[in-house]
Amino acid sequence: MTERTTGIDASATGAFEDMLRIVEELDTPDGYKAELIRGKIIVSPWSKLRYKKVMKSLRLQLQPHAPEGHDVDVAPFLFTFPGSERGFGPDLHVADEAAFDEAGRHADGAALSLAAELTSDSTKDADWLDKLDTYGRVVPVYLVLDMQVQEVTAFWDPSPKGYRSRHTVPFGESLQVPPPFDFELDTAGFSVRVTDGNAEGARGA
Repeated sequence: MTERTTGIDASATGAFEDMLRIVEELDTPDGYKAELIRGKIIVSPWSKLRYKKVMKSLRLQLQPHAPEGHDVDVAPFLFTFPGSERGFGPDLHVADEAAFDEAGRHADGAALSLAAELTSDSTKDADWLDKLDTYGRVVPVYLVLDMQVQEVTAFWDPSPKGYRSRHTVPFGESLQVPPPFDFELDTAGFSVRVTDGNAEGARGA
């Protein structure tokens, strides 16, 4: 498997539940995850090793401000959105712990209070387009850490047409994470060297 995503056209199977079943039965290689994006099963790599410190910092800062009964984790769980026929495994999620009491291998996307994605060349389009559109109808807060341009954007106030509000800051500046978290996120340690394709981050080099 390479750095690039691999798509499996599942349209022939028809129902969303059929596609979920295929995802559950896939024997994905270690370090890869399967998601349902735009009617296809997409197999892509988990976040890069050099993103681990960023994800850890984000997790530790979010944890004290998470809604009661919600857990902050980076485990690659699949969250489903039946209305959009999507299933995503966010790089980091904050979700109601009760969602994990259910049987099966995927959780209800409505349990999410926050989803965060760290972009790479192979996932950036999905993070900024399909995931933004789907999260924007259900999830209270969505954070996109654009590792190529070294910026973080917070989206909030979901609606049937997507998020109504957004705010972007460059890495190194603090970002106000909206309610139900409502705190200043320190992004000083988020800059990493990026070598995807021809892109390379200047900050933190």
